[in-house]
Amino acid sequence: MVGTLISFTLMAISVRQLAGEIHAFEIQFFRSVGALIILVPIALAKGRTSLKTEQPQLQVYRNLVHFAAQLGWIIGIILLPLSEVFAIEFTTPIWAAIIAALFLGERLNRGRIAAVVLGFIGILVILRPGMATISPGTFAVLGASVGFAITLAATKALTKTDAPLTILLYMSLIQLPIGAVMAAFVWTTPDLLQLFWLLAVGAFGMSAHYCVARALALADATIVVPMDFMRLPLIVLVAFVLYGESAQLLVLLGAVIIFAGNYYSIRHEHRLRADAIR
Repeated sequence: MVGTLISFTLMAISVRQLAGEIHAFEIQFFRSVGALIILVPIALAKGRTSLKTEQPQLQVYRNLVHFAAQLGWIIGIILLPLSEVFAIEFTTPIWAAIIAALFLGERLNRGRIAAVVLGFIGILVILRPGMATISPGTFAVLGASVGFAITLAATKALTKTDAPLTILLYMSLIQLPIGAVMAAFVWTTPDLLQLFWLLAVGAFGMSAHYCVARALALADATIVVPMDFMRLPLIVLVAFVLYGESAQLLVLLGAVIIFAGNYYSIRHEHRLRADAIR
């Protein structure tokens, strides 16, 4: 999850460097290209087993949802302050906990319920419905968070039968043609610097998803996802240094409320496991 934190932060920086120059559809296309440049040599070295999946339908479903969610995230990075994007994205544990309980058989115990309740309170503080205008970018990131939660649940199910490399390969191979078709309508030939940032999006996105897949193979989704919270203070610092952005107090307050619920959930899980060992 530390690798995930660093990778997603660098991916956000790469997308922001392209804002106003390259369309989100084209960024999404190059994201798959950049990932495949890294993955294909590894897959060739591993042999045909890299493409062997026991759940092909789930691979397709996961990547259709993830493609839409990733597009929403990219749009949010382009339109919103980085701190707001990451704060809203932290609603993912809310949806992940609910989806994991409904489809993966994971229990919604007291700690996880606290994370869900405080998560909803936190997002209300951030969005302030009825008091502030909610931008299209906000809706895009909120929708992306739901999509990421569905993706996480699907990833958790896939890790039971498929290797992380296989999951990453199918992600890029399925999303590449979708991105190519969409990018064709808004294509801008990138210069060398833009090409660097475009490929960086793919490389950092690939490394982030590898780390997520490994983490989910080792722990419950409702434990792994909250650990991602430390991205917020990091992105606040990065946004201030690189782009002069200052995080709004209510955005930080809402994020802290979400973190409080997630932290309580983690502590509760540790207590339950300690009791089980005894």
